[in-house]
Amino acid sequence: QVQLVESGGGLVQAGGSLRLSCAASRTIFSINAMNWFRQAPGEQRELVATITSRGSTTYADSVKGRFTISRDNAKNTVYLQMNSLKPEDTAAYYCNAHIWYGTKWSDFWGQGTQVTVSS
Repeated sequence: QVQLVESGGGLVQAGGSLRLSCAASRTIFSINAMNWFRQAPGEQRELVATITSRGSTTYADSVKGRFTISRDNAKNTVYLQMNSLKPEDTAAYYCNAHIWYGTKWSDFWGQGTQVTVSS
């Protein structure tokens, strides 16, 4: 198992930047994939960015070129650098660990951090 704690959310003007952090309770080196999701009010939870154990990254089309996911294995922390923020980026952002245990996948979630982008 792993506990995840997000931080770094807040209120920012359009065009601004924020960096979200996700601190894990154990090493993230071997975790198959670390993800950032977001959920706006009345909307479904959306996958924003993924970083695999090999360091491969993928992004939702809506954030490509603006957001960057990275990780620091020494600090057991995953980051989401968000630049050129838009009002439509307003949402609760959640960190997720997707882990293969040999016979099944398991998902672990943080409590979320709110990002609000004003126009």
